[in-house]
Amino acid sequence: MRPASPRHHRATAFIVASVFFGMIGLTYASVPLYRAFCNATGFGGTTQVAKSAPAKTGARVLTVRFDGNVGGGLPWTFEPETASIDLRTGQTATVYYKVRNDSGRITTGRAEYNVTPEVTGAYFDKIACFCFSDQTIGPGETIEMPVVFFLDPALEKDKSMVAVDSVTLSYTFYPVRDTDRPVATNTENGKAAPDKKL
Repeated sequence: MRPASPRHHRATAFIVASVFFGMIGLTYASVPLYRAFCNATGFGGTTQVAKSAPAKTGARVLTVRFDGNVGGGLPWTFEPETASIDLRTGQTATVYYKVRNDSGRITTGRAEYNVTPEVTGAYFDKIACFCFSDQTIGPGETIEMPVVFFLDPALEKDKSMVAVDSVTLSYTFYPVRDTDRPVATNTENGKAAPDKKL
């Protein structure tokens, strides 16, 4: 048996290195690719984003329930102002969630969301939502945040939606790290103001 040539060793090293770096690249790309897949298909209860409601409403009426949670040690109280509504497909609805910062600090949170049953994610379209951006709330501050959405009338043609009569929209706020800032009292107006670092 002849020993392998240096050319053969270089080719093997190149293939091994290519596979190694290709796997690293796929690892980094997997999260954005998975998100794109979920956004396009509604997989995993991922809702859709729409610019406006459809021109026509459908015939079906579904109950939409609302849920609010806080995770990761975020010092907020977060809940929907309405527990549920009945909504005709294609009809636009606006509901509000209320959030209160229970701490003495300015805090920032980001809402993760989904709908259940998961099959409804492809038909749950949001026009406006607080979940599209981070929310920063002052100490003791309470704010109302709207969600504007509709259920796509196309769900009426989906056989997997025949037995579905209710949908739950659930949000969980998580802290955005490195944004918590202590506050000091502004003696001029008696209101809390963020510390200024020099």
